[in-house]
Amino acid sequence: MEIETRTLIADASETDRRPWAVFLVFLRLGLTSFGGPIAHLGYFRDEFVVRRRWLTERSYADLVALCQFLPGPASSQVGIALGLFRSGYAGALAAWAGFTLPSAIALVLFALGIAGYGDAIPAGVLHGLKIVAVAVVAQAVWGMARNLCPDALRVTIMASSACFVLLVPSIWRQVCVMVVAAVVGLLLFKPRQGTADDPLPIVVRNRAGLLWLTLFFALLTGLPLLVVLFPGQTLAMVDAFYRAGSLVFGGGHVVLPLLQAEVVPSGWVDNESFLAGYGAAQAVPGPLFTFAAFLGASMNDAPSGWLGAMIALLAIYAPSFLLVNGALPFWERLRRNVRVQAALSGINAAVVGLLLAALYQPVWTSAVHVPPDFGLALVALVALTFWKLPPWLVVVGSGAAGWLLSVAP
Repeated sequence: MEIETRTLIADASETDRRPWAVFLVFLRLGLTSFGGPIAHLGYFRDEFVVRRRWLTERSYADLVALCQFLPGPASSQVGIALGLFRSGYAGALAAWAGFTLPSAIALVLFALGIAGYGDAIPAGVLHGLKIVAVAVVAQAVWGMARNLCPDALRVTIMASSACFVLLVPSIWRQVCVMVVAAVVGLLLFKPRQGTADDPLPIVVRNRAGLLWLTLFFALLTGLPLLVVLFPGQTLAMVDAFYRAGSLVFGGGHVVLPLLQAEVVPSGWVDNESFLAGYGAAQAVPGPLFTFAAFLGASMNDAPSGWLGAMIALLAIYAPSFLLVNGALPFWERLRRNVRVQAALSGINAAVVGLLLAALYQPVWTSAVHVPPDFGLALVALVALTFWKLPPWLVVVGSGAAGWLLSVAP
């Protein structure tokens, strides 16, 4: 009987590692993860650290820190890395597809002419979905702070980081905060030699990592030259969206000015359509970078429609795949070093501070306006933290509660 039980557990574990299983896990998250990139990191932590135990708290924080350093969408890059750890390159693609396709398909349909159905979703439901993001981010901040900020110095780093990010309106503020936190950690923390670092399950070799990084820079510098040598709409689209995905720091909202500068002055998409698509992107779950699919589908010249959406979506996410696959093997070697571990102690505290700042702006300020909003956020937090309800159920319940509050006299 004991042998049979062990066999069943092993079989279940192997099944869970198949790409289709990874796809299904991320598909559920892609259908229910409202609230923006910071909320997505909270959903991932609950799913993969707390429930499934794919990573430890410290390993997850280290991964988030790496993706915050890299240009591109941090939450999507964390998802790609989680899929890579679980099932190799196929798992990385499966995780990206599951998390990205629901919102991308919705935005393409919106672009193709069903925008009139947008009013079918009551404003109260959308507001309830914003409120549940407050609970998700608050839960993540509390859980990570307990593990990563156990003393006064790290609490101070966390609080200082949050204050700096809220006070300094710069797209480089996150990188600056983590660089300073790394220096503080390097100077003030003294990890003992041989301290366990919770190793990441890296499946990419150093030589492959170097190849991915070389390809990233080759495309970044080579695509503009190819556009000059071979003028054409398709190649120009690939260049524009690849560059946007390569050069943006700070998450999805920061990429919007870059995209607007690429597609509106060139006449690819008119400004009214751009703004309408941006509004629709706020109402769908999943990553904001899927806005690229809307723009690709809305192109005034071919390729447009589904083909244009696919080109734009693949081009804007290609840098994330190349950077994650390229950086992880070298990151794993670095984080084993005692001095790097000291720097990471400061960086991880700063990451919690970044989440804390995002909890206030934009998550709290965009959702909590009146006392009933605060009450709903509190109930959602209790449901997640103490009742242990599945996040998707809390999301659905918050949307329904938001609608009821909007129609209440």
